[in-house]
Amino acid sequence: METLRIIETANTPSVLLSAELGKIEFIGVLNPDEVDEFFHPIFKWVEDYMVNPADETKIKMHIEHFNIAASKRILFLLYKMNDLFQNGANVKISWIYNENDEKMFEHGQDFDHMIEIPMEYLSLKKNEVLV
Repeated sequence: METLRIIETANTPSVLLSAELGKIEFIGVLNPDEVDEFFHPIFKWVEDYMVNPADETKIKMHIEHFNIAASKRILFLLYKMNDLFQNGANVKISWIYNENDEKMFEHGQDFDHMIEIPMEYLSLKKNEVLV
């Protein structure tokens, strides 16, 4: 299965979807002008991945800002991963937010309440980079 990489822009995050590594990563601002166009290849990849997922799926969400349309797509993605989890797959989610961004922390909690996958919260200090 091909790895999908999307390069970060001013309105869209960098995205890495790797079946080989069992990685799903979103890093940056998620405010695309055409949300369906942006997410189409992502959801296609996810559908293919769900047929034969890695032994462990690690989801890293470090989104600095998102709009309401994008939040619905994030939730849809998390629901798909929750389906994997409910079927016995090992799925881990890291919700990463900037230290003083209470709003993004609360958004993570909102998503967390809607799925069964335990979510890890990581707070980054200013200028700290997560590897």
